[in-house]
Amino acid sequence: MTADVIYDLPNADYHARPELSSTGARRILDSPARFDWERKHPIFKDVYDFGSAAHAIVLDDESSVIVEVEADDWRTKAAREAKAEARALDRIPLLTKDLAVVRAMVEAIRLHPVASALLTQPGRSEVSVFWEDRRARFDRLPEPKGRRLIATDYKTAEDASVAAFTRTVANLGYHQQSAWYLDALHAMGHEDAAFVFVVQEKSAPYLVNVVQLDVEAIRIGRERNARAIDLWRQCREADVWPGYGDEVKTVGLPRWAVIEHEENAA
Repeated sequence: MTADVIYDLPNADYHARPELSSTGARRILDSPARFDWERKHPIFKDVYDFGSAAHAIVLDDESSVIVEVEADDWRTKAAREAKAEARALDRIPLLTKDLAVVRAMVEAIRLHPVASALLTQPGRSEVSVFWEDRRARFDRLPEPKGRRLIATDYKTAEDASVAAFTRTVANLGYHQQSAWYLDALHAMGHEDAAFVFVVQEKSAPYLVNVVQLDVEAIRIGRERNARAIDLWRQCREADVWPGYGDEVKTVGLPRWAVIEHEENAA
């Protein structure tokens, strides 16, 4: 297995590629119909801009891609026009108050010895990798220097504690992402590589956690990815992207609700 590695590929060009991404693999398992709709109708949210801005500064100090909008919110016409203009130039619009938060987050992450070392180690950011009919985009991919390669993914969160992030992993499928990106590294020839998350809270004091998923999580993620790839290929070949089906389903209460009822009735 071989992989094509592309540096400095514009983000829009990466997302326009036809290969299946880790995000797509997670979405198609939820609903092929929603996956198909979302890839044809990209959605922009202010929270995405915040995360993109944090990535830009933390990973590459690319503050030049950010457009500061001096407004308290996006409700005014001037603010909305500034946002649209920034996006038209492929830049990230950010309110002054949000930009101040991002800058404070950067200062906090620089003080975390492990996270800072991982995100600033010699290498490249936003590295695109394509193999078979899959794609991945690494936040930070270090240069191989005769030692074990550790790729890093930077995420912002409301709560970066181990307990909260464990729930996030299950809810958002980050175990699938880990397995996916490890497969990309293997395709590149890095068989013993590691993949870790640097997670940072979006409110003061902007705490940081560094997390690596265990063997069982990777196994389950890889199994779910295999299902997603098979489903994607079937849908693409037939050009049929099913939703939840047309039949009537019979459902019951979740187990916890039944137990709660029985306890209250006793």
